[in-house]
Amino acid sequence: MKAFFAKSTLFAAALFLTQGAALAGQQDFTIVNKTGYPLKHIFVSESKSNSWDEDVLGRDILNDGEEFELAFAKAESTCKWDMKVAYDDGETAVWENLDLCKISKLTLKWNKNTGVTSAVKE
Repeated sequence: MKAFFAKSTLFAAALFLTQGAALAGQQDFTIVNKTGYPLKHIFVSESKSNSWDEDVLGRDILNDGEEFELAFAKAESTCKWDMKVAYDDGETAVWENLDLCKISKLTLKWNKNTGVTSAVKE
């Protein structure tokens, strides 16, 4: 499984969430949970990375119907990122090579017939 390793700018994401648009990076995006279940972890890393790092949700849980805004430093230039989400039961879903310079919102949905979590890009 790919692990998360991000630049120090991602570690500072929480700081930028409160700083406003003046410090926003072009990769900022919103994750919308429409899966019907809580998400316990969300990991985001540069696509070329070999490991996941800390959960961007921290100690929080993203409940069904809730949104989470992830902000990057204005100076961040990388556009291609991978994302992994984990449900509270340990099941995971991974998306690779997301072009966050072109995506402003990812709406996550779970299909109970196929058992697959999908992401609708906006």
